[in-house]
Amino acid sequence: MLKPSFGLALLLTTLVALGPLSTDLYLPSLPTLASDFATDVARVQLTLSVFLAGFAVAQLFYGPLSDRYGRRPVLLFGLVVYLLASVACMFAPTIDALIAARFFQAIGACAGPVLGRAIVRDVYGPLEAARVLAYISGAMAIAPMIGPLLGGWLTVWFGWRANFAALSVFSVAQVAATAIMLGESNAHRDPTATQPQRLLSNFGQLLSSRLYLGFLLCFSSAYGALFSFISGSSFVLINLYGLSPQWYGASFGFVVTGYITGTMVSGKMTMRLGARRMVLMGALLGAFAGTLMALLAALELRSVWAILLPMFLYMVATGLVMPNAVGGALAPYPKMAGAASALMGFVQMGFAAVVGIAVGHAYDGTAMPMTLSIALCGWGVLASYFLLVRRAPASP
Repeated sequence: MLKPSFGLALLLTTLVALGPLSTDLYLPSLPTLASDFATDVARVQLTLSVFLAGFAVAQLFYGPLSDRYGRRPVLLFGLVVYLLASVACMFAPTIDALIAARFFQAIGACAGPVLGRAIVRDVYGPLEAARVLAYISGAMAIAPMIGPLLGGWLTVWFGWRANFAALSVFSVAQVAATAIMLGESNAHRDPTATQPQRLLSNFGQLLSSRLYLGFLLCFSSAYGALFSFISGSSFVLINLYGLSPQWYGASFGFVVTGYITGTMVSGKMTMRLGARRMVLMGALLGAFAGTLMALLAALELRSVWAILLPMFLYMVATGLVMPNAVGGALAPYPKMAGAASALMGFVQMGFAAVVGIAVGHAYDGTAMPMTLSIALCGWGVLASYFLLVRRAPASP
C-alpha cells in the first residue's frame, strides 16, 4: 500500500493544482482571445465556464470508478485525456473549437483534484487529512500565484497558444511521474460502487448528513467567490484599470499569497481548534472582505487596491475554509472517499460555472458585478455554517 512521503505529497500537490493551473495560466490572455477571435466577453468567458461544467460532471464518474477499480488506473486515464485535450486547445482554429477542447480538457483535469483528495484520505486517515490538505493547498497555491504571471509573459512573447503549450508539457511530466511513482492507495475497493442504485444510495447518504451538506456548501460558496474573481478580474483590472497582462499576473500573485497565508494558518491550528472553528473564522473574515470590496466598488473608488486588498483578505479566509471543509466532509467516509470527494467537486464546479456565466453576462464595464458576486458568496459561506455545520452532531 501507498505510504506517506515527501515525494507523494509533492505529486499530490501537482495533481490537486491541475484544475487551478488550467484556469489561471491563461487568464491574462482572455482579452487577447476576444480580439483575436473577434468575439465578446461573454463568449470568451465560456472557455472558463464550460471548463468548470465539464470538470463538475466528470467528477461524478471518477470518484465512484476509483472506489471500485482503484485510484491509480483511473487517474492515469484522466491525465492522458488532459494531455490530448491540451494539445487540441493549443491548435484551436476558432473560439468554438477552443470552447469544445476546453470541455474535454476539463474531463481529464478533474481526475487530479478529485482523486488527489481521495488519496490523501486513503493515506493519511481522518484525523490528519485536513492538516495535510491545508499544507498541500498552501503549496498548490504556488501554481495560481505564478500561473497568471507566467501566462502574462507567454502571451506577450508568443501569444495565447503558448499557455496551452506549457500545459501540454506539464501534463507529459505528470503522466510520467504518476506512472512511475504512484502506487495504489484504495484499500477498501467496492465492486458495487459504480452500480446506479449504489451510487445514488451513496450520494443520498452524503446529502442526508447535515454536517457533510454544510461543509459542502461552505466549500462551494467559498470557491464561487474565488471564481467570480477569476472570471472577472482580468477584464476589470486590464480593461477598466489599465493594467498590462504582466502586471495583472503580478496582481493575481499578490492576491494568492493571501490564500497561502490562510492555508498555513490552517495547517498549524486545525489539529488544535478543529475543522469547524477554522471554517467559522474563515466565514466571518470572508463575509467582511467581500462586503468591503462591494462597498468600495459602489463608491466608484477607481484604484486597483480597492479590489486587491479586500480580495487578499478574502483569500486568507478561503485558505481557512476550503481545506477544513474538505477534511471535515470526507473524514467520516473511508469506504466512499472517492464518491464524497467527487460530489464535493461536482457541486463546487457546477456552482462556480453558474457564477462565471452570471458575472460574464452582467459585466457592464464596471467592477460592480464581480464584487457583488464575491460579497454574496462570502455571506453564503457564513449562512451555510450557521444553518448547517453549527447545528450538526459530531458525526453524521
